[in-house]
Amino acid sequence: MGYETFTIEGRNAVIEAFRSGKTIDKLYILDGCQDGPVMTIRREAKKQDTIVKYVPKERLDQISKTGKHQGVIAYAAAYEYAEVEDILQAAREKGEPPFLFLLDNIEDPHNLGAIIRTANLAGAHGVIIPKNRAVGLTATVARTSAGALNYTPVAKVTNLAKTIEALKKEGLWFVCADMGGTVMYDLDLKGPIGLVIGNEGEGVGRLVKEKCDLAASIPMKGNIDSLNASVAAGVLAYEIVRQRML
Repeated sequence: MGYETFTIEGRNAVIEAFRSGKTIDKLYILDGCQDGPVMTIRREAKKQDTIVKYVPKERLDQISKTGKHQGVIAYAAAYEYAEVEDILQAAREKGEPPFLFLLDNIEDPHNLGAIIRTANLAGAHGVIIPKNRAVGLTATVARTSAGALNYTPVAKVTNLAKTIEALKKEGLWFVCADMGGTVMYDLDLKGPIGLVIGNEGEGVGRLVKEKCDLAASIPMKGNIDSLNASVAAGVLAYEIVRQRML
């Protein structure tokens, strides 16, 4: 996470953040610290499934902006997360078949911000990201999305494959970006659809890929072998937009 992430420092501030329902992505606690307030924070973190890391004092001093961390620093989401149901509701209210982006372990905040921006402009109803091994809604993401985060809901789920299964029951079907897939122009991408974009290096994970109905590839003519994740998302999203307009 970049240093400009939304950080909350100090015991009372962190306890308050948890109790107010703020989404805490990651928590750093001074290794070996066992006193009352810290135990309270650990309990709250457990309730919320927050990732907790125990680190030496030097590490806390290094990431602290205030110099008053008291042994705890929390990274909070810069924006509140939506529920998957909110995204489906947004589609219903517009009277449109749902169009969702699902991101499998995007690690670069600039990529995530750019994809949220594209999702907004392409008329997608929301973006779904996994809880673990992926970047959350940090200050960098908010900035890169150029304001789109205020309008495009982002939901965070524990298990992307299970979420896809549940959404299939709601009538959605899923297409993943995959270099070995069918050229996107040859696919029918109309109707209620989820576009699945993979991680910058490895693409879409096996478990998630197995749940997808189709794999779409982008025709490429150049000398390098792949597009940046956010550019690939944009290219595929706009083929879906084109087909939805027909």
